[in-house]
Amino acid sequence: MSDADAELLDQFCDALWLEDGLAKNTLAAYRSDLSLFAAWLAASGKPGGRSLIAAEDHDIKAYLAHLHDRPRTEQPKASSQRRLQAALRRLYRFLLAQGRVHNDPMLNIEQPRMPQRFPKTLSEQDVEALLAAPDVGRPIGLRDRAMLELLYAAGLRVTELVKLRLFEVNLEDGVVRVLGKGEKTRLVPLGEIAIDWLNRYLLEARPALLSGRSSDEVFVSARRNGLSRQMFWILVKRHAAAAGINRPISPHVLRHAFATHLINHGADLRVVQLLLGHADISTTQIYTHVARERLKQLHATHHPRG
Repeated sequence: MSDADAELLDQFCDALWLEDGLAKNTLAAYRSDLSLFAAWLAASGKPGGRSLIAAEDHDIKAYLAHLHDRPRTEQPKASSQRRLQAALRRLYRFLLAQGRVHNDPMLNIEQPRMPQRFPKTLSEQDVEALLAAPDVGRPIGLRDRAMLELLYAAGLRVTELVKLRLFEVNLEDGVVRVLGKGEKTRLVPLGEIAIDWLNRYLLEARPALLSGRSSDEVFVSARRNGLSRQMFWILVKRHAAAAGINRPISPHVLRHAFATHLINHGADLRVVQLLLGHADISTTQIYTHVARERLKQLHATHHPRG
């Protein structure tokens, strides 16, 4: 990749961060995708190669064909292809707006179709069993119960949960302030049960775990520091096994359960979107399909002509 292309990607990523507030992980993924494309262009058989600015639609089509012709194990997933094309579309819109190109080479590039994927979720009975699994007679068990209750009550992402700070929790008003993707904040209400468990943890278990030390993190470990995403993942799997849940499970499954159960009980899709912190309602709409599948199953099981 040439120095000019590297400088262009710096300018492009800076603009995305300043104007759209994209998350660091998204910016890093866009930069990586575009850097690989730029390197492929530079190494093309044309004299002197090609730059990102000089690329035309046939160059992009040739690159996509190049990715498709790789061995099956090395081919990018449909989601990765969509991300690459999203990065390319944003890049050339950026260049068009600046007058540095006069034609959009992505104009006639079709997006890859995504297979419809339903999020994995849990039944309400499974959730109850999982929440009851930790041994609340021990400080660590009480902490785990409070974390699981909060995750299910508020539909938090795992990173949002483990990074939660004391000043972001308001038990009197029953809300938590969450710093989500793209550094965007949202207020999420809590139910009475989650408030009770969280309050009990803060009063009983957290001081015992800290042993006199101070921390602004809500959830702390026996080593008196914050929990990592990986550690909480292990804890969820351990409690799921204890609850007799044999299917694959992750902390994100509780977020899916939160959304699915809300919709099953009549929640408005826009409300669920706000609670989850989705920027686009199309992301939230997947849960309506899950709820519909659940209704079909119930009908087939209980209706005399199911």
